Amino acid sequence: MTSGVPITSSELANLWMTYQEKTMILRILEHFIEHADNEEKLLLQTHYNNASIAIDTIKEIFKQEGAVIPIGFTEEDVIKGAPKLYDYMFDIMYLHMMTKVEMSLYSLFCGMSYRKDINDFFINLTAESQEMNSQSTQFLLEKGVLVRPPFVSMPKEVHFVQDTHYRSGFNLLGELRSLNTIEVSLIHHAIETNLVGMQLMIGFAQVASNKDVQDYLVRGMKLSKKIEMDLGEFLRKSFIEPPATHAGKATTSKIAPFSDKLMMYNTSLLTSFGLGSNALGSAFSLRNDLPAKMAFLAKDISTFASDGGRIMIKNGWIEEPPQIEDRNELTK
Repeated sequence: MTSGVPITSSELANLWMTYQEKTMILRILEHFIEHADNEEKLLLQTHYNNASIAIDTIKEIFKQEGAVIPIGFTEEDVIKGAPKLYDYMFDIMYLHMMTKVEMSLYSLFCGMSYRKDINDFFINLTAESQEMNSQSTQFLLEKGVLVRPPFVSMPKEVHFVQDTHYRSGFNLLGELRSLNTIEVSLIHHAIETNLVGMQLMIGFAQVASNKDVQDYLVRGMKLSKKIEMDLGEFLRKSFIEPPATHAGKATTSKIAPFSDKLMMYNTSLLTSFGLGSNALGSAFSLRNDLPAKMAFLAKDISTFASDGGRIMIKNGWIEEPPQIEDRNELTK
């Protein structure tokens, strides 16, 4: 499989991060599959099988390179037989959200891979996550669970911005201008993701055994709600209803199907993804009030991420990534 060319630091890092994420996904899916209906189980099992193959591929590369196999997340991080933690359709909503994360990660990793076999590996993972996201999207739409972004009239003419008021968020009459389609799409995406993330953390908080973890997850739940409310207000001012769904709620179970370590890692991963999405929204918005709001939210998200890291370090839950050789001794 190898070409005789050693793997680079970026390739090693990206394989290592993928191993962490994929082993976590396996544990989550094991709980979901245990309680899934037949229709849902088919999608979940497909993603489970793909993740298992990816993990085996990474193990083989590490063995060939003489690298230690990471621990990641094991059978100790999932409790078989635990009651269902989330109700109707949450498992597919979670899959839909996580494949968005995976599409972003793996396409980025493709551009950071130079050895052909590793580049091909991430190209394949990108395609798998895209296909799974497409399937989960169509599944949720057919079940009436996923809300489409608003439909708009098709443009008939090309216009250019004529006044700097466009950037300030106001039109030539001094009235707050309506959002453009780019801004609506970014807001819709952020709200959709946070709605699922909020329910995820509600369930996690109910079953966490560590009090610090429980308090932290409650903070995450409230932060997701704040993001949803603040960004939703931009849509409401343009007479657009924010996305919402009747499905995918946390149950009342107090019995943990996952370890606190796994729940904290999953929260950390989604928080990092949220920061990236927030930056994207700020970069492409042409209304100054929207990036300003996102900057305030980014500060809250960043603080939340930092506090989570401290909890994970305190409990010994962060596996250290591969380290560059320390050359400082040579300079002494």
